[in-house]
Amino acid sequence: MVRGVVPRQPAKTGRHEGARVSRSLNKSLKIAELRSEQPDQRLGTTKSKKSAPGAKYNPLTPGRISEILKRLDELYPDVTCALTHKSAWELLVATILSAQSTDVNVNRVTPELFRKYPTVADFAALTPEQLEPDVRSTGFFRNKSKSVVGAAKKIVSEFGGQVPDDMEKLLTLPGVARKTANVVLGTWFRKADGVVVDTHVTRIARRLELTKNTDAPKIEQDLMKVIPRERWILFAHQLIWHGRKLCFARRPKCVDCALENICHAGDKTWTTVEIHKNAKL
Repeated sequence: MVRGVVPRQPAKTGRHEGARVSRSLNKSLKIAELRSEQPDQRLGTTKSKKSAPGAKYNPLTPGRISEILKRLDELYPDVTCALTHKSAWELLVATILSAQSTDVNVNRVTPELFRKYPTVADFAALTPEQLEPDVRSTGFFRNKSKSVVGAAKKIVSEFGGQVPDDMEKLLTLPGVARKTANVVLGTWFRKADGVVVDTHVTRIARRLELTKNTDAPKIEQDLMKVIPRERWILFAHQLIWHGRKLCFARRPKCVDCALENICHAGDKTWTTVEIHKNAKL
């Protein structure tokens, strides 16, 4: 059942416990400006009483995609990769280490790591066992050490010590799949060859009904079909930041979200629109 926008009252079930009731006036006005007063049928956001008989909801209409991008631009206009790096190689290493870890944790490890081993050649001269103590705190340190050392050796032996700026070549490096390759290509080389799909992008793309798939390669293909290519790099960064700030896996802060009234996710914690039970993580 659709709830009213004002006043916002917690559900009797306690479902909304913890949502901030008192927020600054500026933040409230910002969200209000980004949300439409009434979801527009052209955006594919809701069923209208005036809709033609048999009309179906389509979450992928150009109008709705444009509105999502517009609101993300307002929220996160200049975001980029949160991994600290000064070169393509440092970004590659940091991205490999970030698997099953947090960017904050990786950023604690990499400054000392790159001070100790300043160049790709320094890493290539190591054995994985020598690197393990330096990356232990990022988790899965044995596999990550093998990947980093293996990637360094291949870059030195086959690519002249330079990280390649080509998707096919990047994918030949140990520990590098499309997510890592897209991070390096998009963030460092500014080449949009695909869309970064991590856990945040997966979660939000499903909640926004931009995909029904659960595996990263298929999600990436779905997003590449509906998001303009010139937006692929920024769009992924925006979803990642949105996932960190509001659209959490557990108890997302829907009441504070500027996308709320064009999102029908089945696991929302607060809503002013119809819920679609299959649109969730």
